[in-house]
Order: sequence, then C-alpha cells, then structure tokens
Amino acid sequence: MIERIRCGVIGLGWFGEHHVDTLKELPLAEVKAVCTRREEHLKNIAKKYNVPQYYTDYRKLLANKDIDLISVVTHVKDHKQITIDALKAGKHVFVEKPMADTQEECDEIIKAAKETEKNLIIGHICRFGVEYAIAKEEIESGKIGKILSLHARRNLASCITESHLQKISSLFGDGVHDLDLAFWYTQSKPVSVYAQTRKTRSTIIYDDLGWAMFTLENGAIVVIENIWCLPDNVPFAIGANMQIVGTKGTISIDFSGEHFKVLTEEGLQYPPTVSWPKIHGLRRGWLKEELDYFLKCIANNKEPDIITPEESKAVVHAIRMAEKAAAENRVINFDE
Repeated sequence: MIERIRCGVIGLGWFGEHHVDTLKELPLAEVKAVCTRREEHLKNIAKKYNVPQYYTDYRKLLANKDIDLISVVTHVKDHKQITIDALKAGKHVFVEKPMADTQEECDEIIKAAKETEKNLIIGHICRFGVEYAIAKEEIESGKIGKILSLHARRNLASCITESHLQKISSLFGDGVHDLDLAFWYTQSKPVSVYAQTRKTRSTIIYDDLGWAMFTLENGAIVVIENIWCLPDNVPFAIGANMQIVGTKGTISIDFSGEHFKVLTEEGLQYPPTVSWPKIHGLRRGWLKEELDYFLKCIANNKEPDIITPEESKAVVHAIRMAEKAAAENRVINFDE
C-alpha cells in the first residue's frame, strides 16, 4: 500500500483553497504544488499552507514527475482540457462537478481515462453526506418501496451567487447535485424534461432561478429547484432539502441548517456544519470524506465506484437538456 500520495491543486478560488486545506490534513496526502493564474494570490496560498511548489501555468505543474494526483477545481469550461492533459501526464485526477461543459466533453474525458491506468473521480460531494448515503441504503433495502416522486431544492442568497452567475447557471451549478442523487436513488434514466428559468438581475450573465421536472423510465417524477436569488438576509448559506415519496414510505432530508441556530445583534443565522466545517482547527465534513475515499482508492489500486464518470456525464447531459427545454419552452424528449 502507498504511504503518501503527492498532490497538486489546480484552481485556487474559495473552493480550491478548501481542497488544499483539506488535503493538508489527510494522512495519505502530501500537498506538493498549487496552481492559479493569479500570481499574487498563488504566492499567498502557497505561503499560507506551506506548499513548496507553485505555478501560474498548469502544464508546468503536470510536467512535475513528483506529483501523483491532481485536483481540478477550476471553472467548468476549463475542466476538459486540464483533466485530459493531467491523465495523459500520468496523474490520477479528481475533478469537481460539473464534470465538463457538455456531454461530448465528458466523453472525451472518459476516453482519455480509459487509455490510462489512472483513476478518475468527479466530485459529487453529496454522495459522501451521511444522510444522503443512509437514504440510499434505506431505498435499496426496499423499506419505502418504489420511488414515485422526488423533489429537491438547493437555494442560495443573491449576495453569494453574483460572481458564480457570470460563469454558470443556477440549474447547472447546483442542479447537478440533486439530479445525480435522484438518478442514484432510482437507478433509472430520464425520458423527458420540462423546465423554466429566469434571470432576475441585469448584472449577471446566466439565469439565477430554475425549476426542472424530469420523467424517468421507471415512471418516477423528479423535480429540482435552484433559486440563487434569495434575499440576502436569509439565515443560511445553502437552503437544501429533499422529499422522496415511495409506494411504502417517505424520506425527508433537510440541510437548511435549522438544527443549529445562532442569534446575535446581526440577526438569526444557521452556520453550515456538514459540508466542510472546521472543528478545533481541523477540517471535517463531506469534502474530507470524499477526498479521503479517493486517496484510499489510489493507495489500494482500486477503481472508485461510489460515483463513476459515466454517471456524472449523464447528469451533465440531463441538465443541458433541461436548459434547452426552458429556452424552447417545451417538453424535451431524451430520444430526440
């Protein structure tokens, strides 16, 4: 078994920094290099986390033979080329969701991965959430029967989405989470979709409000709701919950944060506690579980199976079909 896996992180936005911070705390990981095009920010991150090597050109990082694993935390439009280049350079690759910009780009990534002996995983972090994973077990046990309906919402305040909406829509940015879970839970494929989207601000490029309804092959109806224009004074960072209705029972999952409330002079707040919190100065939560899982797969020469590239590609395609349905204001059949 490998004792240490030498890691490089490409993309140092707020979530890229979370990757660096989390990897630094995992026993199997050794963060050797970081990369971003912003030179001053790059040097600050390298110094803050004591990372010995840093690059403004990701190709130079990939040429470093001392790196075993690359974590790609860039804008989705950059995922395809960086991921393919990393695989061809002989690196294992963790790439954040969405996998790529289109189904065709996903196919190119999958082809490149199959031509190497390296592992590839896409960061569908919710599969590593305890409640979501237990829900999967409950569903597989047959306790709630056949799934008839699944409704999921993942909503954010306007103030934290402005910059994201210059690059990605709310449906594509967060809909991939819950649609992936829906496909995972039902083990069924979509046959049609109808959607509606809106842009509520003149300062953004992509729609900040989206609803999509999918009909699956097994007859289940899946509704995903992504509203990135909530009032700025909402007390939570992410308002996420899911209702699953089966023929024998139901499952409710709530991540709005109402179980932990803090009231100050600034008002009521629900500080996030599950995805990537720091407790006693140490990183905890889903991101840590996800990265630790991938590191252990590499160390044990095991192909990741909690999420596969093919499953991630299916979600990218389905969301793009939903956006097409909204743009054309009609039901889109997947066999068109």
